Amino acid sequence: MYSSAMTFVSDSRTVAELCRRLAEEPYVCVDTEFMRERTYYSRLCLVQLAGARDAVAIDALAPDVDLAPVLDLMNDPGVIKVLHACRQDLEIFHDRTAAVPAPVFDTQVAAMVCGFGEAVSYDALVHNLTDMRIDKGSRYTDWARRPLSDAQLAYAISDVTGLRQVYEILQERLRTSGRADWLEEELAGVTDPGTYAIDPRESWRRIKARNRSPRFLALVRELAAWRESEARRRDRPRAWIMRDDVLLAIATRAPRTVEQLAGVRNVSERVASGRSGRDLLDAVARARALPDHACPQLPAPPAASSRTAIVDLLRVLLKLKSEQHSVAARLIATGADLDAIAEHGGAADSPALRGWRTRVFGDDALAVRNGELALRARGDRVELVRP
Repeated sequence: MYSSAMTFVSDSRTVAELCRRLAEEPYVCVDTEFMRERTYYSRLCLVQLAGARDAVAIDALAPDVDLAPVLDLMNDPGVIKVLHACRQDLEIFHDRTAAVPAPVFDTQVAAMVCGFGEAVSYDALVHNLTDMRIDKGSRYTDWARRPLSDAQLAYAISDVTGLRQVYEILQERLRTSGRADWLEEELAGVTDPGTYAIDPRESWRRIKARNRSPRFLALVRELAAWRESEARRRDRPRAWIMRDDVLLAIATRAPRTVEQLAGVRNVSERVASGRSGRDLLDAVARARALPDHACPQLPAPPAASSRTAIVDLLRVLLKLKSEQHSVAARLIATGADLDAIAEHGGAADSPALRGWRTRVFGDDALAVRNGELALRARGDRVELVRP
């Protein structure tokens, strides 16, 4: 398949020449290897690229390597970027350029559209479509360590070489089934820059708090915004700055003084009396000073549905439609979608009632919910019938 040897590239000249060649091709297969255990931002270690003639792993940690040609290639609108489970890879490129690579083809999402089950793994998909087996023995490599062994590099490059055949097979299946627009709908979210632009003042929504009072949530919001900004500034994981349980304890105590802050469990006197302590007390003070109407509120938790039987019927319908159309059930509708449709009918704010899902499932789901369509068992099959 490849006329050049599979290569480990660590110099800028070769990277630039490689990207120049790849920019002339209609698509390029992309993967990354990164580490994030000790940092806020992913530490990019390798970028693997495969075209018609080249399959390489670029050493992103080489001291003098210039990745600008790679970033330009990722943002080239004339080249399709083919990835598998692309979200983390796209986030890495977005963090470096504030742009999301486009256009993108995600083979995992495409496989779900084509009926290969939910969240199918790369190695399983490659084997299913090509009979090629991927050796996953180097999966847990520390990609920041150098040198990398031949086995590790072979594993890294195999993550893009197999993508070429997978892409071409899935692309043809999407074309013949008329589902290419389904994939575009699914990828709209992951290719939206807003998906990766996290507002520190919205980071509180990640935290699970039992207390739902607006004033308490205001405290959580201010403290979480400080933690998010501090994690970015230091490039350290959020939990290294402050664990959720400590943040919630501070919000509960709402300290006004250094002494009160130091009295919170797992907050040391050194932290309380230092810069972080001053920032935390300022955050608490801002939350205390907010007028009631400016405090965040969460919607009331949904009550248990009184329409359990309807949800059960919709679940059977979903399975039937998934099998009929050879598309992953989770891609069509989630349990929350079924609950919403059962409870609110056509007024439900559900993706299952929009776009291609309407034709595949939504219209019939509303008909079942409204008693206009019934499910009937016939032998070992389920059928839809008009009452």
